[in-house]
Amino acid sequence: MDFTHLDNHGNVAMVDISGKPGTLRTARASGYILMQPETIELLSCDALPKGNVLTTAKLAGIMAAKNTAHLIPLCHQLNLSWADIVFDVQKERIAIVATVKTKESTGVEMEALTAVSVAALTIYDMCKAVDKTMEIGSITLEKKTGGKSHNTDGYRPKTSILVLSDSVSSGRGVDRSGQLLREGFEASGCPVGEVRVIADNHEEIISVIDEWTGKGVELIVTTGGTGLGPRDVTVDALLPKFSRKLTGIEQALFNWGQGKIKTAMLSRLAAGMVGSSMVICLPGSSGAVSDALEVLVPAIFHAFAMIKGEGHS
Repeated sequence: MDFTHLDNHGNVAMVDISGKPGTLRTARASGYILMQPETIELLSCDALPKGNVLTTAKLAGIMAAKNTAHLIPLCHQLNLSWADIVFDVQKERIAIVATVKTKESTGVEMEALTAVSVAALTIYDMCKAVDKTMEIGSITLEKKTGGKSHNTDGYRPKTSILVLSDSVSSGRGVDRSGQLLREGFEASGCPVGEVRVIADNHEEIISVIDEWTGKGVELIVTTGGTGLGPRDVTVDALLPKFSRKLTGIEQALFNWGQGKIKTAMLSRLAAGMVGSSMVICLPGSSGAVSDALEVLVPAIFHAFAMIKGEGHS
């Protein structure tokens, strides 16, 4: 993987997350501070010169999590939903665990790590008058959920992509959306069997879908033919074939698209089941496809465990 905070010329750069949807993201980090048993005893009895150490350290850690973007130059400023710090006072150390949550477009691992670090430094500062041997160590990210890094080991469906375009099928245009979808689903671990380009033709659309569902393709994504033009027939062709509509997927795509560009309201997105195959109909623009990948991956992969009767866990 490349470094995300370097541009093509090796210069530092902030990551652009404007194209990513806000989702629930959590992070848990831990660390410890070693000290003399006598210091632990004083701390436990609130007998240190600077007062209640752990309460102060907890507040300092939470404040640090909230201000991480002001401490680390390329971190994004996030609206935290929750932050907490727990201490485990042991014989010769204090273990520190910080948990942070947000509903933003990027993760909170730096906030959790910063919370642990500042909580440990606060303990150090408040105890240094009586203990010169203290040592801070093992600050690590224990867990991160949300975003594309979440559930990366789950089931990945056999996928095919259908591009609907008169101009591309006739050689007058270049397919970008289909290739973006291939790259996006392959990067998430899906085996992509085929990217096929056909004209905006009602009968041919149905023929390809019937062929692929008969071959056991589990996820079919179409791009193009969802507008209001006379040749935009993808949704009209496929809606009668749906045994179940997946309105949640449609709503998620609509909400994200309309939040970025108002003309997204004119697209006729559709998602549903054709037999045991999931079919999702997307617009033909590369921008809409990129947005859809942000919304769909990896959330929709959970559906295939349910389809196979494996439950919701």
